[in-house]
Amino acid sequence: MDFDPTLLRAFVAVKETGGFTRAAERLHLTQSAISHQIRKLEEQVGRPLLHRTTRRLTVTEDGEDFLRYAQQILDTLDAMTQRFQPSPISGVVRFGVPDNFMGDRLPPLLSQFARGFPSVRMEVCVSMHMDLRAAIRAGELDLAVVMSPPDVVEGTCLRRTQLVWAAAEAFEAPKGASLPLAFFPKPCVNRQVAGSALDLASLDWHVVFTSASPQGIRAAVLAGLAVTVLTREEVEPGMKIVDGRYGLPPLPSVNFSLIWSENGKTPCACRFGQLILEMPELPGVEALLPQA
Repeated sequence: MDFDPTLLRAFVAVKETGGFTRAAERLHLTQSAISHQIRKLEEQVGRPLLHRTTRRLTVTEDGEDFLRYAQQILDTLDAMTQRFQPSPISGVVRFGVPDNFMGDRLPPLLSQFARGFPSVRMEVCVSMHMDLRAAIRAGELDLAVVMSPPDVVEGTCLRRTQLVWAAAEAFEAPKGASLPLAFFPKPCVNRQVAGSALDLASLDWHVVFTSASPQGIRAAVLAGLAVTVLTREEVEPGMKIVDGRYGLPPLPSVNFSLIWSENGKTPCACRFGQLILEMPELPGVEALLPQA
């Protein structure tokens, strides 16, 4: 049997509203039209789905089973319509983000946006050492998430987190020798913040390892080659926080903020930016309410 979705919607409306009159109002039809649709549906099924009296209307046992299947079919049809309806928005969204902001949440975010706006092309730059602010000023990106000290106000604050010094569990600084450090290439914010703090400390240090890849930095740290700067959430098993040890100076917290280029607020970029603002917070991270 091929059931007409119009008949299924009429049946569900009668059940949910409790009567033909209110169902007709919901579906913008006449009461006689609803009665005709229910009668046609019962004829197709070959058994009564509703029990009618002068005082009340109830669903039969077969009607309860039919209702469950009808609702599943309608939900599927609605989801299919939503998924494959032509997108009113098209264009290109150019987005930049540091490696340590989204992590595993970036793929599902991109997938969600692609499903909702299939006519929009995404160009995404994920980097710790690219100067995202310069790319925004030059109009090379539409929007970007950037790290900044808490006293710097820019864009819309998304969340705040603490920077820490991290090393391997078994790491011990060489006595009487320069402290080995691992950093991303300039102009990484982690490196800039660490450099500013080290300039004020009485500590002999040198950069022993540089990598543009977060995996490379983690490998150097876990191998015991160097100390590095991470957000607290990035410290993983096999690492330890060494704040205050080896003469290392304290580090500040940093904000992650969403910033826009001068001409970046296109309709498609605004929709993507809204998805970023609606992202759930990471556990243990201080959330900042988006600014109006």
